[in-house]
Amino acid sequence: MTGRFTVVGIGPGDPELVTIKAARLIGAADVVAFHAGVRKESHARRIAADLFPPGVVEEELRYPVTTGTTDHPGGYVGAMTDFYAACEDRLAAHLDEGRDVVLLAEGDPLFYGSSMYLLDRFKEVYDTSVVPGVPAFAAATAALAQPLVRQTDVLTVLPGTLPGPELARRLADTDAAVIMKLGRTFPVVLSALEEAGRLEGAWYVERASQPEEHWVPVSEVDPGSVPYFSLVVVPGDTARVATADRMRTIAGPSPVPATSDTAAAELLVVGLGPGPDHWLTPEASAVLAEVDHVVGYAPYVARVPQRAGLTRHASGNTVEVERARVALDLARAGERVAVVSGGDAGVFGMAAAVFEAAEDPAYADVAVHVIPGVSAVQAVAARAGAPIGADFAVLSLSDRLKPWEVVERRLRAVAEADLVLAVYNPASRSRTEQVARAQEVLLEHRKRETVVVVGRDVGRAEESLLVTTLGELVPSSIDMKCLLIVGAESTRVGPAGVWTPRFVR
Repeated sequence: MTGRFTVVGIGPGDPELVTIKAARLIGAADVVAFHAGVRKESHARRIAADLFPPGVVEEELRYPVTTGTTDHPGGYVGAMTDFYAACEDRLAAHLDEGRDVVLLAEGDPLFYGSSMYLLDRFKEVYDTSVVPGVPAFAAATAALAQPLVRQTDVLTVLPGTLPGPELARRLADTDAAVIMKLGRTFPVVLSALEEAGRLEGAWYVERASQPEEHWVPVSEVDPGSVPYFSLVVVPGDTARVATADRMRTIAGPSPVPATSDTAAAELLVVGLGPGPDHWLTPEASAVLAEVDHVVGYAPYVARVPQRAGLTRHASGNTVEVERARVALDLARAGERVAVVSGGDAGVFGMAAAVFEAAEDPAYADVAVHVIPGVSAVQAVAARAGAPIGADFAVLSLSDRLKPWEVVERRLRAVAEADLVLAVYNPASRSRTEQVARAQEVLLEHRKRETVVVVGRDVGRAEESLLVTTLGELVPSSIDMKCLLIVGAESTRVGPAGVWTPRFVR
């Protein structure tokens, strides 16, 4: 019989926060293992030492490195891999001899805990279990006596090791946040809080629940004095405006009353391009650097770098007109506002929705200006070669805003006219049959050998490009990340790529 391996959460520091179950298992263990810093006393052992049974075998697992600086030939990753392999061997020897091993884990074992790496190695081999513990952020908020989240607030837990711009974006997009892993990362965290507009009301808590515990506003912290055992708490009450309140629904409040400045009110609609930063135009970049509000579908808003003074208004994918009204209301109130859209805002983007909403007489004094962007069809065509080098049409297969009968009628018209066809929105999670039906309709007028280009995630890391034919196209392989270009009769595949001649014979 082999021994049992148990990972036990022992809380953030106060021995009285160790659970009854954790204390019982520690007191009954044959072997107690715990991690220790390179040249430090084990914090985990200090918390739980009074619970160790007489004669227990102690296994100290001392890290070879903690900051990433090492002379190991495999670097930091190699050093840590060897370390965990050695730990596995040491503890497995006890388990194989039938001894029960308890591994101490500060806070909660599965919340940024080192113990999870040994758990991963043992859970398929030995009888294993995990005992949860009080996480450090719970002790921190208790020390502050400050509610972290209320009602529908969203809580985001962030590692301070994230790049500053990404940290700022996520802080701006959430109601409440906890930032872990400080120490040397604190200056970046402080800057991100400022850029996200979340510094005011944010608290720094050091050594929560321990005798040395103290807390101060983040703005008062000396960056050079921050230890690893610290975190930042950003309560949900500090959010400038709750996300649910920022977005209006059709039944929402009436437009913001006009101000004396409404004659100069302006709303900018910005195309962000298909994805890569280098496809964002200089004009669009300049606009986004000047506005105070960015409104749009959440994934597009996320692409705008967060900075001090910028308020983000993100929403779902099917509330385009409501989103446009939010932006128009802000512009009417004298705010500098940009509505963002992927690709070119005027090609199946937010521009049309903004103009639709702007027909309301309440917005008569708001001037709408569209900032063009690189469209998805341009990006896919450029990757393939020059398939839209001659006359072409653009069509969306989505039937959310138009009947499918209209889509089919337009497909037939394009096919009969022998135009190259760019197909947007070919499929989604709820629309899986349209591609197959569109293929059938096109084959009524086009040869099976007609060239088809399938671009997926063009411009992103997951980019792929497939050149096939209309007859060989597999509809089930098409998803919402794809754009199709169906060639004309003259479209051909040459040594340099896919192209459509400018001349017609």
